[in-house]
Amino acid sequence: MHRHCVLPSALTAITRTVTVAAGRFEPGHLGELTAVVPFELVDAVLAQTRTVQRRLRDLPSRAGVCFLLAMCLFPEVGYRLVWTRLTAGLSGMPVVCPSAKALRDLRRRLGSAPVRALFEVLAGPLAQPTTPGVHFGPYRTVSFDGCSSLRVPDSERNRAWLGRTSHHGYPTLELMTLIETGTRALTGAVFGPTAEGGTGYAGRLLHLLRPDMLVLWDKGFDSNAFLAKVTGTGAQVLGRLCSNRRTPVLTRLADGSYLSVIGTVKVRAIDAQIAVTCADGTSFTGSYRLATTLTDARHYPATALAGLYHQRWEHESAYYALRHTIMNGRNLRSGDQDGTEQEMWSLLTLYQALRTVMVDAAESLPGTDPDRCSFSIALHTARDQVIQAAGIVTADTDRDALPGTIGRRILDGLLPPGGNGSAPARSNRQCPATAPATTTAGPTPAAPSPVLTSTSSSLRNPTPSFPPPPATTGTPPPPTHAVTGSLLCSKRTRPASGAPGTSPPTSATSPWKPCIDSSPDGPRPASSTNSAPASTPPQHGPQHPPHDLRKR
Repeated sequence: MHRHCVLPSALTAITRTVTVAAGRFEPGHLGELTAVVPFELVDAVLAQTRTVQRRLRDLPSRAGVCFLLAMCLFPEVGYRLVWTRLTAGLSGMPVVCPSAKALRDLRRRLGSAPVRALFEVLAGPLAQPTTPGVHFGPYRTVSFDGCSSLRVPDSERNRAWLGRTSHHGYPTLELMTLIETGTRALTGAVFGPTAEGGTGYAGRLLHLLRPDMLVLWDKGFDSNAFLAKVTGTGAQVLGRLCSNRRTPVLTRLADGSYLSVIGTVKVRAIDAQIAVTCADGTSFTGSYRLATTLTDARHYPATALAGLYHQRWEHESAYYALRHTIMNGRNLRSGDQDGTEQEMWSLLTLYQALRTVMVDAAESLPGTDPDRCSFSIALHTARDQVIQAAGIVTADTDRDALPGTIGRRILDGLLPPGGNGSAPARSNRQCPATAPATTTAGPTPAAPSPVLTSTSSSLRNPTPSFPPPPATTGTPPPPTHAVTGSLLCSKRTRPASGAPGTSPPTSATSPWKPCIDSSPDGPRPASSTNSAPASTPPQHGPQHPPHDLRKR
């Protein structure tokens, strides 16, 4: 008796529909990121900057803007392979195959104006008021910091613009940004040669500050003039003072802090002893002297402010994502000033678009801190979506709807809650787990006993008894960018950041790793004390070779 066994076929046919822009603009997409940078928005900034093509071309300007962003999304390959990835999912459609020269000419024809205008539309605070980890009482926390590790090709034109550097062979570009610490989103950015001063570049971003913001910064930003300009905007300040700063003691307060004055600004000074112990037993200690314009010690205790200051290190994670996660330590491509400016604005725009998707995903799950969202997952999922030409135009265009593929992957891979606020250690995984750090905020030895507090995630947003929100008597929020609000695809209103393209030197160093920085005070160990002579000098555990997280 014969038996017949029918096996299922080993082949499966999968059919999908790709929806793109009409006509010769088909290659102009960013996969699912097109929801953040829609076709209408790109057309609006092209029209505003007068860079729309004047005749029908195989490479129209809209496709050129998408190519610039894809160029930063795939920094490891050349122009032709970037275009191949951009059009890989458009099989069956009449897509051109330009040469590398044609794509280079496309870059020159567009210039930097449209991508800069696009960044100014997308830049700004992203989180809703109820998003965890974003506010300290009534204030949204933001921070200033610079990065000097972005390298450009060693060409004659780049050297003429940026000069040479003493610590490595490539010319370096300095970037100064103002970020929202709770989401690491860019509120504004400027960049330029390394010879310029940090506070000068940061001054170009002061128009972005609002009275409901609390500004964090590292030492080097505490000059009398800069502090007066920041407080003149109505924003509050919590910053670290340089080691040579002497603050007069006017009135001692019960929590160990004291009232003082810097220039014409009344401040409250806090001497904090920082101690961090890693999982392997390595410990680091240091002395910080903080100054804040929040002078009410009853509503804003010294221990809460000392714990809050650790959120300034979220800025390091933002630079790590730019320099190492997106660029993977590579140099920029461009050999002249115009090309470098265009590439930098494209890189910042791409970063902000990814952060927008991450914050939307976190807010779709109430109670989720945006810090738990993985930037690597967002980046690599966005790359896959571009190659597959997936999610370009969907039937549901409501940004408040459930997250797309990128958002779902982010939520599936949420990082564990908690942490100790040591953003650089989390971002480079050099310290896989750290025990809660200890902060001693108190006066000099003659005063009452200091207070101990943990700087773990429980103090991300300390909850002391806060006063009512401040009256908006400072400088009003900056006007919206010239692109009409109807074209902004986000549910948020983001302030524009129309600052000239220049930037300052790096000013931040990690208190958990001995490293060298290039602040206005000159190179110095990050573990060096930053308090008055009466403060206890820092003591280190096992020594490590000097390094800079942003220069590895």
